[in-house]
Amino acid sequence: MSRERTIGILMFDDAEELDFVGPYEAFTMSNEVFGQMGQPRPDKVLLISERGETITGAKGMRVEAHASIADIDKLDLLLVPGGMGTRREVENKTITDWVARIAGTCEWVTSVCTGSFILAVAGPARGKRVTTHWAYVPMLRERGEVSEVLEKLRYVRDGNVVTSAGVSAGIDMALWLVGQMHGEDHARATQLGMQYDPAPPYAAAV
Repeated sequence: MSRERTIGILMFDDAEELDFVGPYEAFTMSNEVFGQMGQPRPDKVLLISERGETITGAKGMRVEAHASIADIDKLDLLLVPGGMGTRREVENKTITDWVARIAGTCEWVTSVCTGSFILAVAGPARGKRVTTHWAYVPMLRERGEVSEVLEKLRYVRDGNVVTSAGVSAGIDMALWLVGQMHGEDHARATQLGMQYDPAPPYAAAV
C-alpha cells in the first residue's frame, strides 16, 4: 500500500484555472483508482489560499479553499499555479515566505506556468533548471534567479523541484508525479481513468 501524503495546491485571485484544476483532477483521480481497487485512498489533496478565502480565477471561476496557509505547517507536495495573479503574488511576502518555509517540509515542490516565478522568488527554484509558459521564458531568464529556463518541454525536474510549462502541461506533470509517488502502473491507470489522451482538434481531424 502507498504511504499517505498531503498534497497542497496554492490558489490566489487570477490564478489560471486549469493550472490547479488539472493537477487536482489527476491527484484526486489517483485516489479514486485506489478506491476502485478496494484500497485506502492515500493522498489528502487540499486547495489552499492565503486566508482560506474563496478565490476568483483568471477566467472568472470562483473556487472555495479547504484551508488557509496558517492552517498548514507541513506538506509532502506543494503545487503553485501560474496566471496573471503571479505578477502580484511574487511581491506578496506573506505568500513567498510561506512557500519558502513549507517547501522545506516537502518531498516535491512543483509549479505550473508562471508559478515558477513564485518558486524562484521564494527560493526553491533559485539556481535550478526550470520551465514556464512559452510566452514568459524570456522574462524569467531576465530575472536571473534560476540557472536555466528550458523551452519546448512539458515539464522539467531538478532535484525535488518540478516545473511545468503552461496550463495543460500541468496535467502531464501531475501524472508523472503520481507515478513517482505510487508507481508507473498506477499513474497509467489514473491517466486511463481521466481519459487523458490528448488529440488536439485540428491535429485529430478526420
